[in-house]
Amino acid sequence: MTDFLRPEVRAFFWRWREVLLATGLAVLGVWWGATGVGITRWLGFLCIAIGAAWGFAGVQRVRFAQGADGPGVVQIRERRLAYFGPLDGGVMDVEDVISLALDPSGYPAPHWVITGAGGQRLAIPVNAAGSDDLFDVFASLPGINTHKMLDVLSRTPDAHVIIWARTRPVLH
Repeated sequence: MTDFLRPEVRAFFWRWREVLLATGLAVLGVWWGATGVGITRWLGFLCIAIGAAWGFAGVQRVRFAQGADGPGVVQIRERRLAYFGPLDGGVMDVEDVISLALDPSGYPAPHWVITGAGGQRLAIPVNAAGSDDLFDVFASLPGINTHKMLDVLSRTPDAHVIIWARTRPVLH
């Protein structure tokens, strides 16, 4: 059964799976909303809203994904970010992150540069295995503009760009 679709078509469907499922849920919601009666009609409207929100998030994840053929492996367990690379690596709690930047000069691909409260830095290639999970970590940072992050990633700037930095409380 795995030979039914060409590998590139399978990869396309796998990459867009969230958006496709969200579209299916929204279509089901439209059908229930148009033909349903009573609670079924309201469940249809709810499915439309959930499908739209899920589809929006899915499109953002697709824009963030850069492949998984780069060096190293990213793991996220219990709000702890770990990167195991061929030459570098480290572990950092998500709560300790104080800045996020994109360094386009990294080889062979641009790197996310994550700085921790203790001064430690993780340089993670955007195409490392498991780097797709970083989207959820980055989206959980307080006050981050995910649209800006995705724009910077899609145009790959010429210089080091700080995407997010934790604001320090002002003491009077």
